[in-house]
Amino acid sequence: MKLALYQGPSPAGDPDAAFTAIEGKLLVSAAAGADMVVFPELFLPGYNQPQLHASLAQPQGGPWAARLSALARSANCGVTVGWAEREGKHLYNSASVFDARGQRLAHYRKLQLYGEMERSVFVPGCDYVLFQLGGVRAGLLICYDVEFAQHCRALRELGAELLLVPTANPSGFEHVQDILLPARALETNMTIAYANYCGQDGELSFGGRSLLVGPDGHDLARAGHGETLLVTDLNSNFNIDPLRVSAQLKDFREASGTHDQL
Repeated sequence: MKLALYQGPSPAGDPDAAFTAIEGKLLVSAAAGADMVVFPELFLPGYNQPQLHASLAQPQGGPWAARLSALARSANCGVTVGWAEREGKHLYNSASVFDARGQRLAHYRKLQLYGEMERSVFVPGCDYVLFQLGGVRAGLLICYDVEFAQHCRALRELGAELLLVPTANPSGFEHVQDILLPARALETNMTIAYANYCGQDGELSFGGRSLLVGPDGHDLARAGHGETLLVTDLNSNFNIDPLRVSAQLKDFREASGTHDQL
């Protein structure tokens, strides 16, 4: 299985610009043999657009979903993309996965909303989601979610081997890519695909550095600070030498009690 990550500028509230980018990167990725392309968080209509999230958000099965399905089918390449979802009076920071036939494989609502902007616009999701991708059991998280060891471990215990993570990580938070993601991958024996923005979206600056990190905590691919399309073959990554991966999941022991000697 080949996985692609697109790192690029925010569409900044322009869904047509977002779909132009999605169509182009799907075609390029398909030509490179990719089975799936992961785009950033809230790529429809752009992350730092709180004034537009409510007015542009769409329901599941709406025009955005139909267009994503058609683009995936036309390019013969799957797509994972973050988008603003409306269900009744509620808005969700969501992500959907469509396969190369245009069939929806998964839909997920972000559990851990980050910061005042997200919490003022969206309500949090409640559930994990797992699905099959190229014979691999995969899960979805969005940005801040993946920083929580508890969520990564829960998905691993449910059988996930691969996490797809649309994100919008600003400049100045590079510890996420440098420290937290390798740790999350290593301690759970999972591969993590993290697709970030680069450039500006209003007053918010994004640092790029999207990456694929393997279950041994080492990079499989990493972008710099500019627009990038990473395409990586993951097939050998799921047969990694057991001596290179952590035994924490197997070896962990619960403490039987607490002795407070303070």
